[in-house]
Amino acid sequence: MPEAPGPVTWRELGRDLLRPRRGQLVVGLILFACGFALTVQLSGADEQRYSSLRQSELVAVLDDVTAETRRLEANIAQLENTRAQLISGADASDVARDQAERRLEALRILGGTVPVTGPGILVVIDDPQRKVTTEIMLNTIEELRDAGAEVIEVNDQVRLVASSWVGTADGGLVVDGVRLTPPYRIEAIGDPQTLAEATRFRGGLVSTIEGERVQGSVRVTPEERLEIGSVVTPHTPQFARPA
Repeated sequence: MPEAPGPVTWRELGRDLLRPRRGQLVVGLILFACGFALTVQLSGADEQRYSSLRQSELVAVLDDVTAETRRLEANIAQLENTRAQLISGADASDVARDQAERRLEALRILGGTVPVTGPGILVVIDDPQRKVTTEIMLNTIEELRDAGAEVIEVNDQVRLVASSWVGTADGGLVVDGVRLTPPYRIEAIGDPQTLAEATRFRGGLVSTIEGERVQGSVRVTPEERLEIGSVVTPHTPQFARPA
């Protein structure tokens, strides 16, 4: 019976690294080739994704990125200003109280517990053949959220929040337990131009509804002032607790 090899010493490990055997070189080259091929494949996928877009769509993507960058820069400037005021000690308690009130107001808006108003878009989807599926509705909601929609309401009845869900019942769409009937009205508060452009991407909302799959129609109207009155009653968490 052959003797089991002993543990590898640091000296042997260093010798293998400095003077690798032929088999180790082959394995290393294979791993390098696999990693290089994967990198090229992922890079090519990104290039193909954007190369298929029209010029107007590329401009819209750039506008979305620019708008998001400006929003983040504004948030950074505001946070730095708040930090400087708190560090200075001048009226620190008033600054802290003001920031707490701002955060509470933002959480109420995001949680859907208060009515809101603001600029945005009104989307009206005509679906005469009832072909709008849960997938299409979910994709529409995600497209608007990705474009910066801060508040979304459906059919003047349902305020969409993080816990909202979309399903079907008796062949019709159901959102948060409320059955929807066409035409579907979606109000989204945010930058009107950015939100409107988000619905017009190839393969997006407008092309999907007006294509062969649904054979419906879509009207997207920018609005200077939308009023969303539906609210959500928050539920007490059953399992989650503050850490």
